[in-house]
Amino acid sequence: MTLRVVGAGLGRTGTNSLKLALETLLGGRCYHMFELVQREQDTAVWAAAERGEEVEWSSVFADYVASVDWPAAAFWPELSAEYPEAFVLLSRRESAERWWASMEKTIVVALNSPAPPDDPAMAERRALTRRIIAGRLTRDWHDPQAAMAGYERHNQAVREAVAPERLIEWQPGEGWGPIYSALGVPAPALAFPHENKTSDFRARLLPAER
Repeated sequence: MTLRVVGAGLGRTGTNSLKLALETLLGGRCYHMFELVQREQDTAVWAAAERGEEVEWSSVFADYVASVDWPAAAFWPELSAEYPEAFVLLSRRESAERWWASMEKTIVVALNSPAPPDDPAMAERRALTRRIIAGRLTRDWHDPQAAMAGYERHNQAVREAVAPERLIEWQPGEGWGPIYSALGVPAPALAFPHENKTSDFRARLLPAER
């Protein structure tokens, strides 16, 4: 099995909906941050990638046909080079402001919150995610203006680096169309999934608010 889609869109650009959509379209599993939660052994691999070390990506993606969301989206240059036949999927919001409005209420809050004392694996994942975002997006990721500028730079870097015939751009609300047509697969009869709204994210990772 090999990656057919490399997700380059940052977290909070509809990536959980994309995970479910790609699994429907491609008939295989899509790697998302939720997968990392279930696969603690992967944390060490992503930490090595964050340090700039050579990584055997097949050890992570052997059972997957696509990837989206952090941490994989931060390493889209490496993954697109490793899987040259894969499409690169750039998911984005209508504007940097809309992206930040979701980001600051979810990921920023989670990364600034202490993990439960009985869950060292969560603490390690959060620390790693902070380092990846600081290194690959902006050191001032908690600052709105710096983060939005980093978001715009990231998206533009993808557009400039990826050949047009290989690039799929998508926004939440566009549904199946831009994706299935590029992949050359039939249009599903199912409604496009809409998952992990801000309220869902906060309930999942910030259970004290329930």
